[in-house]
Amino acid sequence: MRSRERPLAILGAAPAFAEPLHVGRPGVPGRAAFLERVEAMLARRWFTNDGPYVVELEERIARKVGVKHCVLVSSGTTALCLLASAARLEGEVIVPSFTFVATAHALEWMGIVPVFCDIDLETWNLDAAACEEAIGPRTRAILGVHVFGRPCDTAALGEVAERNGLPLFFDAAHAFGCTHGGREVGSFGAAEVFSFHATKAFHTFEGGAVTTNRDDLAAAIRLLRNFGFRGLDDVSALGINGKMPEVCAAMGLSNLGEFEATVAANRATFEAYREELAEVPGLEIRDYDAAERHNWHYAVLQVADEEAFGLGRDALVRVLVAENVLARRYFSPGVHAMEPYRTRDPSAGNRLPRTVRVAARSLGLPAGAEVSRDQVERVCAIVRSASARSPEIRDALLAQDSPLPAEAG
Repeated sequence: MRSRERPLAILGAAPAFAEPLHVGRPGVPGRAAFLERVEAMLARRWFTNDGPYVVELEERIARKVGVKHCVLVSSGTTALCLLASAARLEGEVIVPSFTFVATAHALEWMGIVPVFCDIDLETWNLDAAACEEAIGPRTRAILGVHVFGRPCDTAALGEVAERNGLPLFFDAAHAFGCTHGGREVGSFGAAEVFSFHATKAFHTFEGGAVTTNRDDLAAAIRLLRNFGFRGLDDVSALGINGKMPEVCAAMGLSNLGEFEATVAANRATFEAYREELAEVPGLEIRDYDAAERHNWHYAVLQVADEEAFGLGRDALVRVLVAENVLARRYFSPGVHAMEPYRTRDPSAGNRLPRTVRVAARSLGLPAGAEVSRDQVERVCAIVRSASARSPEIRDALLAQDSPLPAEAG
């Protein structure tokens, strides 16, 4: 049963939540197994440098994804940087602007220029036709992003890449455990990159991975993640310290053992949102393809019709934040409107109308296994109340004339 509307903090009531309800509260599945692994790790005094947990987790992820190689590293951003170096990328790489800023920052950090491409309005992922139009004489690769775990059109992007003689890579930070055409994400393109940050559906506290079937890329990334050491005191390339420590791999192994239970809990949370918000005018919840497997980790709304709902996306976020529901404006603005990119190309938004449109309307709600049904119902009651009392809220926001809180990374 849908929960009733409630008094709103933006209009003077007490907040619905005494403590902040975050979009991505880390889960701790497999706690007992993790603590046992930590005890064993402490006993053998092997904390880093390709310990047994790192080796085991790489093997298990490679089997799950269905690739020859999984190379674990210290973060998803590190994975992107090392992949760019291993693939000897330079010049320009085509990326979406509707993504987390790390996708572009990793390239920029490596001296590569991200060229922002518009998205498809159906998938919110890189549009293949727009991608082909964006290819120029300095383009060296295409980097798609499986936004919110909904996979790119890998076949269409693959055709574009093949026609133009370009490697195709994917940022799969959101998509661990998802499939496309019945095939596991992580097995597409020349290589894919995962983030195992604490807020992800599957995490290792902090960490990331590159998955690939290419022996040369895997070997190069293994070299680069360990300062370029080929053997004892034999440095054969410029590298960094990008290794994953054992304690992170221990958390990953423990979480992997509970991953299906996490996915089931994520799905229950998402379906509660879908049920509770089904009849709210002007709102659309981003659904998942019933024919595929998903991690169900993201509950993303779009204020598709501001007039019908009564408020714009930013006003709704302010209503939720006043209730201690820390909804996020994913991904607003697009990366093209962040530094250093907006200074380099201040008119980029003119070439990205669909990105600008979606970025202005979408928001992420607290979701995942750590959010209860009761919390979902209370959040949705706030959303329905916001729509019902939209004229009062607009007046209150005009009187307050205060900006939204700054977004965290």
